[in-house]
Amino acid sequence: METQRSTHHVCRLMYYFVWVPKYRHKIFNELYRATMKAIILKVGYDYDIDLVELEIPEDHIHMVIKGIPKQSPSDVMQIIKSITSREFFRIYPEVRKTYFWGGKLWTQSYFVETIGNATEEVIRKYA
Repeated sequence: METQRSTHHVCRLMYYFVWVPKYRHKIFNELYRATMKAIILKVGYDYDIDLVELEIPEDHIHMVIKGIPKQSPSDVMQIIKSITSREFFRIYPEVRKTYFWGGKLWTQSYFVETIGNATEEVIRKYA
C-alpha cells in the first residue's frame, strides 16, 4: 500500500468496516446486492471515499477504504449508512414494507478496524 501525500501530511490509513441490516435480515440476493454495491460505489465517488474492497454477502457488508486524516471512520459510516438506506428504499419501497417496518435499513452499530503494516523503520522515518 502506497502512502498518500498532500501539502501538509503523509499518511497511510486503511479501515475495514462491517455492518448489518436491521434484524439481520438476509435480503441481499443477487438483485439487491448489485443495487447496493452500485449505491455504495456512487457514494464513495461523490464523497471522495476511496473504496479498496467491497463485498456483500446475504446479511452484512464488508468494506475496506483508504482513509484521509480529516475524515473519521464514524463520518464515513454515517454518510454511507444514511445515503444507502434512503436510496435503497427509494428504489425498492416494497423491501421497506416487508422487512423493515421500523423504517431503518441498518442497525446503529458497525465494526471498524485499522489495517496497518507500518514497521518501526517506517515510523522512525517520519518521526
